[in-house]
Amino acid sequence: MKEVVRDLELAGVQNVTLNEPLSRHTTWKVGGPADIFISPRNKAELERTMAVVRKHGLPWRVIGRGSNLLVRDGGIRGAVIKLGAGFDDLKVEGTRVIVGGGYSVIRLTSMVAKHGLTGLEFAGGIPGNVGGAVYMNAGAHGSEVSRVLESAEVLLETGEWITLTNEQLEFQYRTSSLQTKYRGIVTEAVFQLQYGDRKEIASILARNKDRRRKTQPLQYPCAGSVFRNPPGDHAGRLIEASGLKGYRVGDAEVSTLHANFIINRGQATAKDVLTLIHHIIRTVEEKFGTTLEPEVQVVGEG
Repeated sequence: MKEVVRDLELAGVQNVTLNEPLSRHTTWKVGGPADIFISPRNKAELERTMAVVRKHGLPWRVIGRGSNLLVRDGGIRGAVIKLGAGFDDLKVEGTRVIVGGGYSVIRLTSMVAKHGLTGLEFAGGIPGNVGGAVYMNAGAHGSEVSRVLESAEVLLETGEWITLTNEQLEFQYRTSSLQTKYRGIVTEAVFQLQYGDRKEIASILARNKDRRRKTQPLQYPCAGSVFRNPPGDHAGRLIEASGLKGYRVGDAEVSTLHANFIINRGQATAKDVLTLIHHIIRTVEEKFGTTLEPEVQVVGEG
């Protein structure tokens, strides 16, 4: 890694750390180290970072706010890239909103509401960043990113810059073509919203926030919904009906407030969480014949 660090320094990439604990960068507060952790400050620096990664044939992945991610305790080999402060810009042009890939989704919903723009109220409680929300077609409250996204700017791992339209992103439930066809990093997104009533928008955001506070265990480290909802049903209902609320493996626990949340009660490891996930899948399958699919991404080495 010394040669990689040297080449990054020569390329003017400043925010580089070796063996960075990823528990500092995930909302579950678990996960081993990244061999090399890079936080580019702008598009030019990101482009130079990817050039060094390609030169050395390093495996790489990008992370956002770590809100939909389970990093195994052995950490991640190669490079982990997290967009820095230069990717959190926001520009409002009428009903079009151009926003950096590193911008907070929660902050975005608040800012567009102040401009009297409607269409993103559903995302008021999504704890990730814009790039991650586009990547996984994040959604809540009966809506999702695909309904309001116009396009996304992406730096491919080849070094090519492309703009993908909504159609090219091939959105489906919690998936996009970024997961299958275009390996790259979302650096900017364009949303097409509509003018609405500021008071009504604020009311919806407040109502959704109050509902989350009452139904989700947000006082503990967690990663949001762990499993995708199977067709015609809800993962939380199946887990609760399987008698698993409060079930623990180490310090990882199925929330007693919302069964589709696994919380870290303090000292949970990624192994604890993963063991609990597998136990839930087996139990629900035995009881209902339904195989739950994790919504969270599991990465790294055990």
